[in-house]
Amino acid sequence: MTYSHILVGLDLSEDCPKVLAKAASLAKSCNAKLSLVHVIEPLALSYGGDLALDIGNIQEQQTSNALSALKKLASQIDLSIFQEHVLIGQAADEMHFLAQETNCDLILVGSHGRKGFALLLGSTSNSVLHGAQCDVLAVLVK
Repeated sequence: MTYSHILVGLDLSEDCPKVLAKAASLAKSCNAKLSLVHVIEPLALSYGGDLALDIGNIQEQQTSNALSALKKLASQIDLSIFQEHVLIGQAADEMHFLAQETNCDLILVGSHGRKGFALLLGSTSNSVLHGAQCDVLAVLVK
């Protein structure tokens, strides 16, 4: 099976270059477009909406920083990126929506191979797998 548009979900951790390198390799072999996405959890959810300050500016700064980080990652691979997205919301839901809206036929995410208690709690990569309308590939990073 070949893919025409791959969406890579990146958490901007130190493992992202490895995940992106695998995605770029796959995209080259399929002659597919490659899009990147990073999803930021809304600050209002993180703090239960109990903040007495305007979080809009903070969220805008997070978005700007994330976009800069995506661009820096993209410059490290030998493949041009079709689109870069920074979204605010729940990671799996946002990736599912974006994949459908942009006609992606594969979502690629990194997996840390968690075991035990961490596995029971689930992970973003596991959440992306459930509910996706296209193929999902979890790349093991260690």
